Amino acid sequence: MPELSRNRRMAVLAICCLSLFIVGLDSTIVNLALPSIQHDLHASVPSLQWTIDAYTLVLASLLMLSGSTADRVGRRRTFQTGLVLFTLGSLLCGLAPSIGLLIVFRMVQAIGGSMLNPVAMSIITNTFTEPKERARAIGMWAGVVGLSMAVGPVVGGALVGSAGWRSIFWINVPVGIAALVLAALFVPESRAPHARRADPVGQLLVILFLGGLTYGIIEGRDAGWGSALIVGCFTVAVASLAGLVFHERRRAEPLLELRFFRSVPFSGATMIAVSGFVALAGFLFLNSLYLQEARGFSALDAGLLTLPMAVMTAVFAPISGRLISTRGPRLPLLVAGTSITVSAVLLSGVGADTSIGLLMVGYLVFGIGFGMLNAPITNAAVSGMPRAQAGVAAAIASTSRQVGSSFGVAIIGAVVTAHVVGPFNTGFAEASHTGWWIIAGCGVLVLVLGFLSTGAWAKRTAEHVAGELADDHREPVSSFR
Repeated sequence: MPELSRNRRMAVLAICCLSLFIVGLDSTIVNLALPSIQHDLHASVPSLQWTIDAYTLVLASLLMLSGSTADRVGRRRTFQTGLVLFTLGSLLCGLAPSIGLLIVFRMVQAIGGSMLNPVAMSIITNTFTEPKERARAIGMWAGVVGLSMAVGPVVGGALVGSAGWRSIFWINVPVGIAALVLAALFVPESRAPHARRADPVGQLLVILFLGGLTYGIIEGRDAGWGSALIVGCFTVAVASLAGLVFHERRRAEPLLELRFFRSVPFSGATMIAVSGFVALAGFLFLNSLYLQEARGFSALDAGLLTLPMAVMTAVFAPISGRLISTRGPRLPLLVAGTSITVSAVLLSGVGADTSIGLLMVGYLVFGIGFGMLNAPITNAAVSGMPRAQAGVAAAIASTSRQVGSSFGVAIIGAVVTAHVVGPFNTGFAEASHTGWWIIAGCGVLVLVLGFLSTGAWAKRTAEHVAGELADDHREPVSSFR
């Protein structure tokens, strides 16, 4: 791809960020609408979990396929196809007459969304080739992704309170159309010099692993943890994971490049992404039901109460990007892990009469942590990797986020609902305490992994892997921070 002018590069970045904003927004905007959807469509709590997880699970399953496909057939073409499907899925969600069809249409949305996140990251990586400029661009991108997910509850609360829950999907339609037109005008087409072949077996194994594990966690309580169905789901998940590792190691051009994980910063960032997004998804799921069911706030008021988190995310996301470009990823990761842990501990004792002041402090601290989290994850995923594999590397990082989001809702939702005693609205606050301690544990993992994966030894492993990949593709690698 020829070198673009600075203004054109910034236009490409803005278009990618606009598209990713609506995808990230849709990952969390539904949370504040859950009680309204439950009442309007007569949905059970597991159905509400699937309303969120159907989206994140399909995203997680298809991101790596979309990243490698874009490298092969064209990044702009894949990006535009994703915009069409995402916009169509959003329109259908707003028209859904039942909870079952809403879940199906959320999956359509996610198929489109899977073509946007890693592909946009690949477009950005190939547009901004100078390491420091690329680090700043990634910081802005990560900030937009993080901000979109953080403001989702605020926007969702405002829309649900003023126009009903269906409006949270219809808002995507004009934005998607605008992004589609702008992409055609300003985003240049690009492909990898040597893109990977399709790997349908690997893709099927990824879907079976994530689907089996998530279904077993969500439906285990109602179906019985020892039932044949749930045991079968977990068995399929374990067997699929083992089969995936065996299959991918034997392929010359695998869907999942296992050599990436020899890089300690890369594998550390993957685990940090899962842990951090389990914390985020759990935070949003618990908080939405707590504020509206246990405290009786309206959707609008609940959204406004989460505004401090969104503000802190918006403030600290670009700070994180600048810190990475000047000092590396360790400090942002340590701040992220500490803040998430402290916030969860503060909120671990919430009840029906917990002061608004304490809630605000917890939300502020969590927003700081999440704002610092995204940029170092993304930077570790693509730093040092050959640009030909940018789509695959970025897709693995994005997959880790979505896996974390799926597992967060599934695990924390299952644990908390199993501990509800008596009516849901009176028993939820106390039952949520276990969920907050799980989130605190995720914060500790981010802190520990952030420290271990950013030292001199970890950096040497990354340089070794980068050299192997560069030899394969005969192209230079970018420097590590």
